[in-house]
Amino acid sequence: MARVFDDLIIGSGIGALSYALTASDQGRDVLIVTKRALNEANTRYAQGGIAAVMRSEDSFDDHVQDTLRAGAGLCRREVVDLVVSEGPRAIERLVELGIRFDKTGDVTAAQADAEESGAYDLTREGGHSHRRVLHSGDITGAEIMRGLEAAVRSRSNITVLEEHCAVDLLTTRKVEGLRTGPAHRPPADENRCLGAYVLDETTGQVKTFLAKVTLLATGGAGKVYLYTSNPDVATGDGIAMAYRVGAEVANLEFIQFHPTCLFHPKAKSFLISEALRGEGGILRRMDGTRFMEAYHPMKELAPRDIVARAIDTELKRTGDDHVQLDMTHEDPDFLAKRFPSIHETCMSFGVDMRTQPIPVVPAAHYVCGGVRTDLDGESTIPGLYVAGEAACTGLHGANRLASNSLLEATVFGFRAAHASRKYIEQPAPDASAVPDWDTGNAVPSDERVVITQNWDEIRRFMWNYVGIVRTNRRLQRAQRRIETIREEVREFYWYATVTRDLLELRNITTVAELIVNCALKRRESRGLHYNADYPDLNKNDAPSDTILVRRALV
Repeated sequence: MARVFDDLIIGSGIGALSYALTASDQGRDVLIVTKRALNEANTRYAQGGIAAVMRSEDSFDDHVQDTLRAGAGLCRREVVDLVVSEGPRAIERLVELGIRFDKTGDVTAAQADAEESGAYDLTREGGHSHRRVLHSGDITGAEIMRGLEAAVRSRSNITVLEEHCAVDLLTTRKVEGLRTGPAHRPPADENRCLGAYVLDETTGQVKTFLAKVTLLATGGAGKVYLYTSNPDVATGDGIAMAYRVGAEVANLEFIQFHPTCLFHPKAKSFLISEALRGEGGILRRMDGTRFMEAYHPMKELAPRDIVARAIDTELKRTGDDHVQLDMTHEDPDFLAKRFPSIHETCMSFGVDMRTQPIPVVPAAHYVCGGVRTDLDGESTIPGLYVAGEAACTGLHGANRLASNSLLEATVFGFRAAHASRKYIEQPAPDASAVPDWDTGNAVPSDERVVITQNWDEIRRFMWNYVGIVRTNRRLQRAQRRIETIREEVREFYWYATVTRDLLELRNITTVAELIVNCALKRRESRGLHYNADYPDLNKNDAPSDTILVRRALV
Protein backbone atom coordinates (compact mmCIF):
# COMPACT_ATOMS: atom_id res chain seq x y z
CA MET A 1 0.00 0.00 0.00
CA ALA A 2 1.26 3.45 -0.88
CA ARG A 3 2.49 5.92 1.73
CA VAL A 4 1.41 9.52 1.28
CA PHE A 5 3.37 12.69 2.14
CA ASP A 6 3.01 16.37 1.48
CA ASP A 7 6.34 16.46 -0.35
CA LEU A 8 8.41 13.74 -2.00
CA ILE A 9 12.00 14.83 -2.73
CA ILE A 10 14.13 12.63 -4.98
CA GLY A 11 17.80 13.50 -4.46
CA SER A 12 19.82 15.09 -1.68
CA GLY A 13 22.05 17.93 -2.90
CA ILE A 14 21.80 21.63 -2.06
CA GLY A 15 18.62 22.08 -4.11
CA ALA A 16 16.88 19.14 -2.45
CA LEU A 17 17.84 20.06 1.10
CA SER A 18 17.11 23.78 0.63
CA TYR A 19 13.61 22.78 -0.48
CA ALA A 20 13.21 20.27 2.35
CA LEU A 21 14.14 22.73 5.08
CA THR A 22 11.88 25.45 3.67
CA ALA A 23 8.94 23.04 3.40
CA SER A 24 9.67 21.77 6.90
CA ASP A 25 9.49 25.33 8.24
CA GLN A 26 5.97 25.48 6.80
CA GLY A 27 4.97 22.39 8.79
CA ARG A 28 4.81 20.06 5.81
CA ASP A 29 5.41 16.30 6.01
CA VAL A 30 8.50 15.74 3.87
CA LEU A 31 10.08 12.55 2.53
CA ILE A 32 13.60 12.52 1.04
CA VAL A 33 14.66 9.43 -0.93
CA THR A 34 18.26 9.19 -2.09
CA LYS A 35 19.99 6.26 -3.72
CA ARG A 36 23.06 6.39 -1.53
CA ALA A 37 23.94 8.27 1.67
CA LEU A 38 22.22 11.60 2.25
CA ASN A 39 25.44 13.56 1.70
CA GLU A 40 26.50 11.67 -1.44
CA ALA A 41 25.56 14.24 -4.07
CA ASN A 42 27.34 16.38 -6.65
CA THR A 43 27.12 19.27 -4.18
CA ARG A 44 29.51 17.52 -1.82
CA TYR A 45 32.26 17.51 -4.46
CA ALA A 46 32.04 21.21 -5.37
CA GLN A 47 35.46 22.64 -4.60
CA GLY A 48 35.38 26.22 -5.86
CA GLY A 49 32.39 27.84 -4.20
CA ILE A 50 29.15 29.73 -4.65
CA ALA A 51 28.92 33.04 -6.52
CA ALA A 52 27.08 36.07 -5.12
CA VAL A 53 27.51 39.83 -5.07
CA MET A 54 28.91 40.56 -1.59
CA ARG A 55 31.03 43.70 -1.99
CA SER A 56 30.25 47.28 -2.83
CA GLU A 57 32.70 47.39 -5.74
CA ASP A 58 30.73 44.54 -7.34
CA SER A 59 27.15 44.88 -8.59
CA PHE A 60 24.15 42.83 -9.62
CA ASP A 61 24.46 44.22 -13.13
CA ASP A 62 28.08 43.05 -13.41
CA HIS A 63 27.16 39.56 -12.22
CA VAL A 64 24.22 39.51 -14.66
CA GLN A 65 26.40 40.62 -17.56
CA ASP A 66 29.07 38.02 -16.74
CA THR A 67 26.40 35.31 -16.70
CA LEU A 68 24.85 36.47 -19.98
CA ARG A 69 28.26 36.68 -21.64
CA ALA A 70 29.14 33.14 -20.61
CA GLY A 71 25.70 31.86 -21.67
CA ALA A 72 26.35 32.78 -25.34
CA GLY A 73 22.98 34.33 -26.06
CA LEU A 74 20.74 31.60 -24.62
CA CYS A 75 20.24 32.72 -21.01
CA ARG A 76 16.73 33.76 -19.96
CA ARG A 77 17.33 37.32 -18.79
CA GLU A 78 14.51 37.26 -16.25
CA VAL A 79 15.96 34.14 -14.63
CA VAL A 80 19.46 35.61 -14.52
CA ASP A 81 18.15 38.81 -12.89
CA LEU A 82 16.17 36.77 -10.37
CA VAL A 83 18.97 34.42 -9.30
CA VAL A 84 21.63 37.13 -9.09
CA SER A 85 19.41 39.49 -7.09
CA GLU A 86 18.48 36.72 -4.64
CA GLY A 87 22.14 35.71 -4.21
CA PRO A 88 22.97 37.66 -1.03
CA ARG A 89 19.83 36.43 0.75
CA ALA A 90 20.63 32.87 -0.33
CA ILE A 91 24.05 33.20 1.32
CA GLU A 92 22.39 34.57 4.48
CA ARG A 93 20.09 31.55 4.64
CA LEU A 94 23.02 29.15 4.35
CA VAL A 95 24.99 30.99 7.04
CA GLU A 96 21.92 30.97 9.31
CA LEU A 97 21.96 27.17 8.98
CA GLY A 98 25.51 27.09 10.34
CA ILE A 99 27.46 26.86 7.08
CA ARG A 100 30.86 28.51 7.37
CA PHE A 101 32.48 30.42 4.52
CA ASP A 102 36.06 31.62 4.79
CA LYS A 103 36.63 35.14 6.09
CA THR A 104 39.60 37.39 5.35
CA GLY A 105 42.21 37.64 8.06
CA ASP A 106 43.04 41.29 7.65
CA VAL A 107 39.78 43.10 8.41
CA THR A 108 38.99 44.88 11.65
CA ALA A 109 36.47 43.50 14.10
CA ALA A 110 34.07 46.30 13.20
CA GLN A 111 34.39 45.52 9.49
CA ALA A 112 33.80 41.83 10.02
CA ASP A 113 30.17 42.50 10.86
CA ALA A 114 29.50 44.10 7.49
CA GLU A 115 29.26 41.67 4.58
CA GLU A 116 29.96 44.31 1.95
CA SER A 117 33.18 45.34 3.67
CA GLY A 118 34.97 42.27 2.41
CA ALA A 119 34.62 40.12 5.52
CA TYR A 120 34.22 37.09 3.28
CA ASP A 121 37.35 35.88 1.55
CA LEU A 122 36.08 36.06 -2.02
CA THR A 123 37.92 34.48 -4.93
CA ARG A 124 37.56 34.94 -8.67
CA GLU A 125 36.94 32.27 -11.27
CA GLY A 126 36.78 32.13 -15.06
CA GLY A 127 34.32 34.53 -16.68
CA HIS A 128 33.81 36.66 -13.55
CA SER A 129 34.73 40.35 -13.65
CA HIS A 130 35.04 40.56 -9.84
CA ARG A 131 35.97 38.44 -6.86
CA ARG A 132 32.55 37.17 -5.81
CA VAL A 133 32.97 33.44 -5.11
CA LEU A 134 32.50 32.48 -1.46
CA HIS A 135 34.29 29.33 -0.42
CA SER A 136 35.26 27.14 2.47
CA GLY A 137 38.86 26.27 1.69
CA ASP A 138 38.67 24.07 -1.37
CA ILE A 139 35.91 21.85 0.04
CA THR A 140 33.00 24.27 -0.17
CA GLY A 141 30.50 21.63 -1.22
CA ALA A 142 31.41 19.36 1.66
CA GLU A 143 30.91 22.22 4.13
CA ILE A 144 27.54 23.10 2.61
CA MET A 145 26.41 19.49 2.83
CA ARG A 146 27.61 19.23 6.43
CA GLY A 147 25.46 22.17 7.47
CA LEU A 148 22.41 21.18 5.45
CA GLU A 149 22.53 17.54 6.52
CA ALA A 150 22.72 18.50 10.20
CA ALA A 151 19.72 20.80 9.81
CA VAL A 152 17.68 18.18 7.94
CA ARG A 153 18.38 15.45 10.48
CA SER A 154 17.25 17.75 13.29
CA ARG A 155 13.74 18.17 11.81
CA SER A 156 11.08 15.76 13.06
CA ASN A 157 8.85 16.30 10.02
CA ILE A 158 11.53 15.27 7.50
CA THR A 159 11.91 11.53 6.82
CA VAL A 160 15.11 10.41 5.09
CA LEU A 161 15.35 7.09 3.27
CA GLU A 162 18.88 6.32 2.09
CA GLU A 163 19.75 3.51 -0.32
CA HIS A 164 16.42 4.09 -2.07
CA CYS A 165 16.50 4.50 -5.85
CA ALA A 166 13.58 6.02 -7.76
CA VAL A 167 12.29 3.75 -10.53
CA ASP A 168 9.71 5.91 -12.28
CA LEU A 169 7.50 8.90 -11.60
CA LEU A 170 3.78 8.40 -11.16
CA THR A 171 1.40 10.73 -12.96
CA THR A 172 -2.34 10.69 -13.49
CA ARG A 173 -1.80 9.57 -17.09
CA LYS A 174 0.58 6.79 -16.11
CA VAL A 175 -1.63 5.54 -13.27
CA GLU A 176 -4.75 5.48 -15.43
CA GLY A 177 -2.82 3.59 -18.08
CA LEU A 178 -1.71 1.01 -15.51
CA ARG A 179 -5.27 0.63 -14.21
CA THR A 180 -7.32 0.57 -17.39
CA GLY A 181 -4.88 0.42 -20.30
CA PRO A 182 -3.10 3.04 -22.42
CA ALA A 183 -6.18 3.80 -24.51
CA HIS A 184 -7.95 5.25 -21.45
CA ARG A 185 -5.30 7.73 -20.38
CA PRO A 186 -6.51 11.30 -19.82
CA PRO A 187 -5.17 13.90 -22.26
CA ALA A 188 -1.69 15.28 -21.71
CA ASP A 189 -2.96 18.68 -20.58
CA GLU A 190 -4.72 16.98 -17.64
CA ASN A 191 -1.57 15.25 -16.45
CA ARG A 192 -0.27 15.76 -12.91
CA CYS A 193 2.55 14.24 -10.88
CA LEU A 194 1.46 11.98 -8.00
CA GLY A 195 4.75 10.58 -6.65
CA ALA A 196 7.05 7.72 -7.64
CA TYR A 197 7.84 4.03 -7.48
CA VAL A 198 11.05 3.66 -5.43
CA LEU A 199 13.37 0.66 -5.06
CA ASP A 200 14.50 -0.18 -1.53
CA GLU A 201 17.99 -1.39 -2.36
CA THR A 202 18.44 -3.29 0.90
CA THR A 203 15.35 -5.49 0.39
CA GLY A 204 14.77 -5.37 -3.36
CA GLN A 205 11.18 -4.24 -2.74
CA VAL A 206 9.67 -1.51 -4.92
CA LYS A 207 7.62 0.85 -2.77
CA THR A 208 4.96 3.37 -3.75
CA PHE A 209 5.32 6.89 -2.39
CA LEU A 210 2.67 9.48 -3.19
CA ALA A 211 2.79 13.20 -2.53
CA LYS A 212 0.99 16.42 -3.23
CA VAL A 213 4.28 17.79 -4.59
CA THR A 214 7.27 15.95 -6.05
CA LEU A 215 10.71 17.58 -6.37
CA LEU A 216 13.37 16.15 -8.64
CA ALA A 217 16.83 17.16 -7.43
CA THR A 218 18.81 14.23 -8.75
CA GLY A 219 21.84 16.12 -10.04
CA GLY A 220 23.64 15.77 -13.33
CA ALA A 221 24.60 13.07 -15.81
CA GLY A 222 28.39 13.09 -15.94
CA LYS A 223 28.55 9.29 -15.83
CA VAL A 224 27.21 9.27 -19.40
CA TYR A 225 30.81 10.06 -20.36
CA LEU A 226 33.94 7.96 -19.97
CA TYR A 227 35.84 10.72 -18.15
CA THR A 228 33.98 12.85 -15.64
CA SER A 229 34.52 14.85 -12.49
CA ASN A 230 31.16 13.61 -11.17
CA PRO A 231 30.58 10.96 -8.48
CA ASP A 232 29.02 7.63 -9.44
CA VAL A 233 25.50 8.82 -8.52
CA ALA A 234 25.39 11.29 -11.45
CA THR A 235 23.47 9.12 -13.92
CA GLY A 236 20.81 11.57 -15.11
CA ASP A 237 17.99 9.83 -13.25
CA GLY A 238 15.68 12.83 -12.85
CA ILE A 239 16.02 13.97 -16.45
CA ALA A 240 15.28 10.48 -17.75
CA MET A 241 12.30 9.91 -15.43
CA ALA A 242 10.76 13.27 -16.23
CA TYR A 243 11.15 12.72 -19.98
CA ARG A 244 9.53 9.28 -19.74
CA VAL A 245 6.34 10.76 -18.30
CA GLY A 246 6.12 13.55 -20.86
CA ALA A 247 7.87 16.54 -19.27
CA GLU A 248 9.73 18.86 -21.62
CA VAL A 249 13.52 18.70 -21.55
CA ALA A 250 15.79 21.25 -23.18
CA ASN A 251 19.33 22.14 -24.21
CA LEU A 252 20.97 18.83 -23.38
CA GLU A 253 23.55 19.37 -26.11
CA PHE A 254 25.29 21.80 -23.77
CA ILE A 255 27.61 19.63 -21.68
CA GLN A 256 30.26 21.53 -19.78
CA PHE A 257 33.64 19.84 -19.75
CA HIS A 258 35.73 21.03 -16.85
CA PRO A 259 39.11 22.00 -18.29
CA THR A 260 41.26 20.67 -15.47
CA CYS A 261 40.95 17.25 -13.91
CA LEU A 262 44.01 15.53 -12.47
CA PHE A 263 45.68 13.28 -15.05
CA HIS A 264 46.96 10.21 -13.26
CA PRO A 265 46.31 6.49 -13.88
CA LYS A 266 45.16 5.96 -10.30
CA ALA A 267 43.14 9.17 -9.89
CA LYS A 268 39.42 8.80 -10.52
CA SER A 269 38.93 12.10 -12.37
CA PHE A 270 39.83 14.23 -9.37
CA LEU A 271 38.81 17.83 -10.06
CA ILE A 272 41.43 20.58 -9.96
CA SER A 273 39.33 23.60 -9.09
CA GLU A 274 39.04 26.58 -11.40
CA ALA A 275 39.92 28.64 -8.34
CA LEU A 276 43.57 27.71 -8.92
CA ARG A 277 43.47 29.63 -12.19
CA GLY A 278 41.60 32.38 -10.35
CA GLU A 279 44.58 32.65 -8.03
CA GLY A 280 47.10 32.93 -10.86
CA GLY A 281 47.51 29.41 -12.28
CA ILE A 282 48.99 29.21 -15.79
CA LEU A 283 48.21 26.53 -18.39
CA ARG A 284 51.27 25.31 -20.26
CA ARG A 285 52.07 22.78 -22.96
CA MET A 286 54.36 19.91 -22.05
CA ASP A 287 57.30 21.95 -23.35
CA GLY A 288 56.48 24.65 -20.79
CA THR A 289 55.09 27.28 -23.16
CA ARG A 290 51.91 29.15 -22.24
CA PHE A 291 49.07 28.86 -24.79
CA MET A 292 45.81 30.43 -23.57
CA GLU A 293 46.67 33.93 -24.83
CA ALA A 294 46.19 32.55 -28.37
CA TYR A 295 42.58 31.61 -27.60
CA HIS A 296 41.04 34.40 -25.49
CA PRO A 297 41.92 37.84 -24.06
CA MET A 298 41.14 36.59 -20.54
CA LYS A 299 43.68 33.78 -21.00
CA GLU A 300 43.32 31.21 -18.17
CA LEU A 301 40.26 33.07 -16.84
CA ALA A 302 38.28 32.65 -20.05
CA PRO A 303 34.91 30.85 -19.77
CA ARG A 304 35.17 27.11 -19.32
CA ASP A 305 34.01 26.12 -22.79
CA ILE A 306 36.82 28.13 -24.36
CA VAL A 307 39.48 26.78 -21.99
CA ALA A 308 38.32 23.16 -22.43
CA ARG A 309 38.26 23.49 -26.23
CA ALA A 310 41.70 25.12 -26.19
CA ILE A 311 43.16 22.23 -24.19
CA ASP A 312 41.42 19.68 -26.43
CA THR A 313 42.88 21.44 -29.50
CA GLU A 314 46.37 21.47 -28.01
CA LEU A 315 46.20 17.77 -27.12
CA LYS A 316 45.03 16.83 -30.61
CA ARG A 317 47.69 19.05 -32.21
CA THR A 318 50.63 17.85 -30.11
CA GLY A 319 49.57 14.27 -29.42
CA ASP A 320 50.28 14.76 -25.72
CA ASP A 321 48.17 13.03 -23.07
CA HIS A 322 47.76 16.15 -20.93
CA VAL A 323 48.72 19.76 -20.40
CA GLN A 324 50.13 21.35 -17.25
CA LEU A 325 48.64 23.73 -14.71
CA ASP A 326 51.54 25.66 -13.25
CA MET A 327 51.24 27.12 -9.72
CA THR A 328 54.94 27.05 -8.88
CA HIS A 329 55.29 30.85 -9.12
CA GLU A 330 52.85 31.27 -6.20
CA ASP A 331 53.77 31.33 -2.51
CA PRO A 332 54.07 27.69 -1.33
CA ASP A 333 52.51 28.34 2.07
CA PHE A 334 49.57 30.13 0.45
CA LEU A 335 48.91 27.18 -1.87
CA ALA A 336 48.90 24.62 0.94
CA LYS A 337 46.62 26.79 3.09
CA ARG A 338 44.22 27.96 0.36
CA PHE A 339 43.87 24.55 -1.33
CA PRO A 340 44.45 21.98 1.42
CA SER A 341 42.32 19.19 -0.07
CA ILE A 342 43.73 19.56 -3.58
CA HIS A 343 47.26 19.81 -2.20
CA GLU A 344 46.82 16.70 -0.07
CA THR A 345 45.27 14.67 -2.89
CA CYS A 346 47.89 15.70 -5.43
CA MET A 347 50.62 14.82 -2.93
CA SER A 348 49.09 11.37 -2.50
CA PHE A 349 49.67 10.84 -6.23
CA GLY A 350 53.22 12.20 -6.07
CA VAL A 351 52.46 15.68 -7.42
CA ASP A 352 53.59 18.65 -5.30
CA MET A 353 51.95 21.68 -6.90
CA ARG A 354 54.25 23.97 -4.92
CA THR A 355 57.26 22.76 -6.89
CA GLN A 356 55.93 21.10 -10.06
CA PRO A 357 53.06 21.69 -12.53
CA ILE A 358 49.88 19.63 -12.12
CA PRO A 359 49.08 17.32 -15.09
CA VAL A 360 45.49 18.05 -16.18
CA VAL A 361 42.93 17.05 -18.85
CA PRO A 362 39.28 18.02 -19.49
CA ALA A 363 36.42 15.83 -18.21
CA ALA A 364 32.62 15.95 -18.40
CA HIS A 365 31.46 18.14 -15.55
CA TYR A 366 28.06 19.84 -15.77
CA VAL A 367 24.83 19.54 -17.76
CA CYS A 368 23.51 22.99 -18.67
CA GLY A 369 20.21 21.60 -19.98
CA GLY A 370 17.65 19.45 -18.22
CA VAL A 371 13.96 19.42 -17.35
CA ARG A 372 12.40 22.73 -18.39
CA THR A 373 11.00 24.79 -15.51
CA ASP A 374 9.33 28.11 -14.94
CA LEU A 375 10.49 30.87 -12.59
CA ASP A 376 9.35 28.83 -9.59
CA GLY A 377 11.01 25.59 -10.61
CA GLU A 378 7.82 23.84 -11.81
CA SER A 379 8.13 21.59 -14.84
CA THR A 380 5.58 21.33 -17.65
CA ILE A 381 3.83 18.63 -15.58
CA PRO A 382 1.84 20.22 -12.72
CA GLY A 383 3.02 19.18 -9.28
CA LEU A 384 6.48 18.19 -10.53
CA TYR A 385 9.23 20.62 -9.54
CA VAL A 386 12.92 20.43 -10.41
CA ALA A 387 15.93 22.07 -8.77
CA GLY A 388 19.67 21.95 -9.32
CA GLU A 389 21.51 20.35 -12.21
CA ALA A 390 18.52 18.26 -13.32
CA ALA A 391 16.68 21.47 -14.19
CA CYS A 392 16.89 23.75 -17.20
CA THR A 393 15.82 27.04 -15.66
CA GLY A 394 17.41 29.21 -18.33
CA LEU A 395 20.10 30.62 -16.04
CA HIS A 396 23.08 29.00 -17.76
CA GLY A 397 22.11 29.26 -21.41
CA ALA A 398 24.73 27.61 -23.59
CA ASN A 399 27.47 27.64 -20.94
CA ARG A 400 27.48 27.84 -17.15
CA LEU A 401 29.39 30.64 -15.47
CA ALA A 402 31.63 29.15 -12.78
CA SER A 403 30.08 28.78 -9.29
CA ASN A 404 26.60 29.85 -10.42
CA SER A 405 25.32 26.29 -10.01
CA LEU A 406 25.17 26.10 -6.21
CA LEU A 407 23.53 29.53 -6.17
CA GLU A 408 20.90 28.48 -8.71
CA ALA A 409 20.12 25.25 -6.83
CA THR A 410 19.55 26.86 -3.45
CA VAL A 411 17.57 29.80 -4.90
CA PHE A 412 15.25 27.49 -6.83
CA GLY A 413 14.97 25.00 -3.97
CA PHE A 414 13.75 27.84 -1.78
CA ARG A 415 11.44 29.29 -4.45
CA ALA A 416 9.95 25.91 -5.35
CA ALA A 417 9.10 25.16 -1.72
CA HIS A 418 7.21 28.43 -1.43
CA ALA A 419 5.50 28.23 -4.82
CA SER A 420 4.36 24.63 -4.32
CA ARG A 421 2.27 25.58 -1.30
CA LYS A 422 -0.65 25.95 -3.73
CA TYR A 423 -0.78 22.16 -3.98
CA ILE A 424 -0.54 21.56 -0.23
CA GLU A 425 -4.03 22.96 0.24
CA GLN A 426 -5.41 20.42 -2.25
CA PRO A 427 -6.44 16.83 -1.44
CA ALA A 428 -3.70 14.22 -1.29
CA PRO A 429 -3.49 11.58 -4.04
CA ASP A 430 -5.80 8.61 -3.46
CA ALA A 431 -3.53 5.74 -2.44
CA SER A 432 -6.22 3.15 -3.17
CA ALA A 433 -6.33 4.25 -6.83
CA VAL A 434 -2.61 3.72 -7.47
CA PRO A 435 -1.55 0.14 -8.27
CA ASP A 436 1.34 -1.35 -6.34
CA TRP A 437 4.46 -2.24 -8.30
CA ASP A 438 3.91 -5.37 -10.38
CA THR A 439 7.00 -7.46 -11.14
CA GLY A 440 5.08 -9.43 -13.75
CA ASN A 441 7.21 -12.29 -15.06
CA ALA A 442 10.51 -10.62 -14.25
CA VAL A 443 13.18 -12.75 -12.57
CA PRO A 444 16.62 -12.03 -11.10
CA SER A 445 19.13 -11.93 -13.92
CA ASP A 446 22.35 -13.93 -14.11
CA GLU A 447 23.57 -11.79 -17.03
CA ARG A 448 25.09 -8.78 -15.36
CA VAL A 449 27.47 -8.61 -18.32
CA VAL A 450 24.63 -7.04 -20.32
CA ILE A 451 24.66 -4.06 -17.95
CA THR A 452 28.42 -3.65 -17.79
CA GLN A 453 28.91 -4.08 -21.55
CA ASN A 454 26.23 -1.55 -22.53
CA TRP A 455 27.30 0.91 -19.81
CA ASP A 456 30.90 0.80 -21.02
CA GLU A 457 29.96 1.13 -24.68
CA ILE A 458 27.70 4.14 -24.10
CA ARG A 459 30.33 6.00 -22.10
CA ARG A 460 33.04 5.35 -24.69
CA PHE A 461 31.13 6.40 -27.80
CA MET A 462 29.69 9.42 -26.00
CA TRP A 463 33.25 10.52 -25.17
CA ASN A 464 34.55 9.87 -28.69
CA TYR A 465 31.55 11.03 -30.75
CA VAL A 466 29.65 13.51 -28.56
CA GLY A 467 32.48 15.15 -26.68
CA ILE A 468 34.11 18.59 -26.68
CA VAL A 469 34.28 18.78 -30.50
CA ARG A 470 31.55 17.09 -32.57
CA THR A 471 30.75 16.45 -36.23
CA ASN A 472 27.56 15.36 -37.97
CA ARG A 473 29.09 12.01 -38.85
CA ARG A 474 30.15 11.31 -35.27
CA LEU A 475 26.72 12.29 -33.95
CA GLN A 476 24.97 10.05 -36.46
CA ARG A 477 27.18 7.13 -35.47
CA ALA A 478 26.31 7.74 -31.84
CA GLN A 479 22.61 7.93 -32.70
CA ARG A 480 22.68 4.55 -34.44
CA ARG A 481 24.47 2.90 -31.55
CA ILE A 482 22.22 4.36 -28.88
CA GLU A 483 19.09 3.23 -30.72
CA THR A 484 20.36 -0.34 -30.73
CA ILE A 485 21.40 -0.25 -27.09
CA ARG A 486 18.08 1.32 -26.08
CA GLU A 487 16.21 -1.72 -27.42
CA GLU A 488 18.60 -4.12 -25.68
CA VAL A 489 18.18 -2.30 -22.37
CA ARG A 490 14.39 -2.13 -22.80
CA GLU A 491 14.22 -5.88 -23.35
CA PHE A 492 16.48 -6.55 -20.37
CA TYR A 493 14.44 -4.19 -18.16
CA TRP A 494 11.21 -6.07 -18.78
CA TYR A 495 12.48 -9.59 -18.10
CA ALA A 496 14.83 -8.84 -15.17
CA THR A 497 13.88 -7.66 -11.69
CA VAL A 498 15.04 -4.12 -11.10
CA THR A 499 18.32 -3.28 -9.42
CA ARG A 500 20.06 0.06 -9.02
CA ASP A 501 22.59 -0.85 -11.70
CA LEU A 502 19.83 -1.66 -14.17
CA LEU A 503 17.92 1.52 -13.37
CA GLU A 504 21.04 3.62 -13.79
CA LEU A 505 21.84 1.97 -17.12
CA ARG A 506 18.28 2.60 -18.29
CA ASN A 507 18.56 6.27 -17.31
CA ILE A 508 22.01 6.74 -18.83
CA THR A 509 20.72 5.25 -22.08
CA THR A 510 17.81 7.69 -22.14
CA VAL A 511 19.95 10.73 -21.34
CA ALA A 512 22.63 9.76 -23.88
CA GLU A 513 19.96 9.56 -26.57
CA LEU A 514 18.56 12.95 -25.54
CA ILE A 515 22.02 14.55 -25.67
CA VAL A 516 22.67 13.13 -29.14
CA ASN A 517 19.26 14.18 -30.48
CA CYS A 518 19.62 17.69 -29.09
CA ALA A 519 23.11 17.97 -30.59
CA LEU A 520 21.83 16.90 -34.02
CA LYS A 521 19.08 19.50 -33.91
CA ARG A 522 21.45 22.42 -33.26
CA ARG A 523 23.07 23.34 -36.56
CA GLU A 524 25.52 25.88 -35.26
CA SER A 525 28.32 26.14 -32.74
CA ARG A 526 27.30 27.98 -29.60
CA GLY A 527 28.73 27.89 -26.10
CA LEU A 528 29.51 24.34 -25.04
CA HIS A 529 28.20 22.79 -28.26
CA TYR A 530 30.89 22.88 -30.94
CA ASN A 531 30.17 21.13 -34.24
CA ALA A 532 33.05 21.30 -36.73
CA ASP A 533 30.53 21.07 -39.58
CA TYR A 534 28.82 24.24 -38.31
CA PRO A 535 31.70 26.17 -36.71
CA ASP A 536 29.88 29.51 -36.53
CA LEU A 537 26.82 30.95 -34.82
CA ASN A 538 23.57 30.83 -36.76
CA LYS A 539 23.03 34.55 -37.27
CA ASN A 540 19.99 34.14 -39.50
CA ASP A 541 17.64 33.15 -36.68
CA ALA A 542 17.17 34.35 -33.12
CA PRO A 543 18.82 32.09 -30.52
CA SER A 544 16.41 29.39 -29.38
CA ASP A 545 16.26 26.45 -27.00
CA THR A 546 16.39 22.85 -28.19
CA ILE A 547 13.23 21.29 -26.72
CA LEU A 548 12.31 17.60 -26.71
CA VAL A 549 9.13 16.04 -25.35
CA ARG A 550 7.95 12.45 -25.43
CA ARG A 551 4.43 12.27 -26.78
CA ALA A 552 3.84 8.51 -26.83
CA LEU A 553 3.88 7.22 -23.25
CA VAL A 554 4.30 3.52 -22.60
